Amino acid sequence: MRRTGRPHTPGIRPPRDRTSAAAILASLRRGLADDDPAGPLWRAAQAFRGVGFLYALGFLVAVDADLLHPEATWALFGVLTAANLVWAVGYLRGFARRGGWVAGELVVSAAMMLSTSLVADAEWIAHNQTWPTTLWMASAVLSAALLGGARWGLAGAVTIGAANYFVKGEIILNFGRNATMILLVAASVAVGLAASRARVTHDRLATAIGLAARSAEREHLAREVHDGVLQVLALIARRGREIGGPTEELALLAAGQERSLRRLIAAAPPNPVPVAGPADRDLGAALRALAEDRVHVSTPADPVPMRSATADEVLAAVANVLDNVARHAGPGARAYILLEDVGDEVVVSIRDDGAGIAPGRLREAACAEGRMGVYRSIVGRIEDLGGIARLESEPGTGTEWELTIPARVEGAGTGRKAGPR
Repeated sequence: MRRTGRPHTPGIRPPRDRTSAAAILASLRRGLADDDPAGPLWRAAQAFRGVGFLYALGFLVAVDADLLHPEATWALFGVLTAANLVWAVGYLRGFARRGGWVAGELVVSAAMMLSTSLVADAEWIAHNQTWPTTLWMASAVLSAALLGGARWGLAGAVTIGAANYFVKGEIILNFGRNATMILLVAASVAVGLAASRARVTHDRLATAIGLAARSAEREHLAREVHDGVLQVLALIARRGREIGGPTEELALLAAGQERSLRRLIAAAPPNPVPVAGPADRDLGAALRALAEDRVHVSTPADPVPMRSATADEVLAAVANVLDNVARHAGPGARAYILLEDVGDEVVVSIRDDGAGIAPGRLREAACAEGRMGVYRSIVGRIEDLGGIARLESEPGTGTEWELTIPARVEGAGTGRKAGPR
């Protein structure tokens, strides 16, 4: 007779499809490793739920003989116990951490408290709490606070407290005799704030870790590119210019690619640490964008915030300095930009290794020849910002500009005007 069904391999027992208590416990243990920042609080809340259940069980055993309908009360107790088991598993596993589940728990808990009027008489109610006990029903308040913060927790506390007052038939303002509402509100607000803070802290930590990882990878990539590609491109550009002829075009292409790569490496990483305000600009990132084969930029690792209008004026002054280097410092001259954040002031130093400026040359150009470019485009801009521009130069030693700007100024036009000196 031919047998049908799942094939059987000799020596190997086919698995049996069954759900055991051990499998359920293993599933719950896996749920303890959830990624929710408030996960430990959810687990603590389920431990509190267990304590509340034991207290309610003991209370019901003690008052069983005094109830009007004890059989109905025990039946409701069984239903509520099964519901609490489902909620505990759902909250531990994480699939029940949703608004619908928490709202359902609040509704069921309030309904069970209201059922006290059906299973006990008025005299018993006047001298006792509701049969499910406020302690056990406080678990619903904690669930609301953990999911939605202090506001949801407060709404849950009002729901459970209102059900208790409705059963009692009065609102008890003597908190020395009944402090149920005060305890519910205090617990909901405290737990809600703790859950919200845990999530905010987790998000900030995750952002910081991600930024650190991206920065480390960027530094590694920059080192690799600098040690390999940039050096090769620089060599091709230099040798191409020396050979001349058709290779000069190749040299120009190599120099252009080198500049592009240097800008890419020097640019700020994606999702940088935010600067101080929406109107601020990171001066360090803006200066790094000026880097090329003959312009080297060094800035602090942290952002250097500055008002956008102020940063534009500083960048314009730096651009004029670099333009003067390209025009007058001589062929092959290199410029070095250094940005320093010294608290109340920001200092930008631009140094070159060119031919330098003869003493009195700038004053002669300004007064005798009528050339006001340096004073208007560099000194004037910085002094308009309330800062100071200093120039040091000797023939054959290059030049160095030091631009000192107050760290927090609103923009151009806030300082003193400068004229030729």
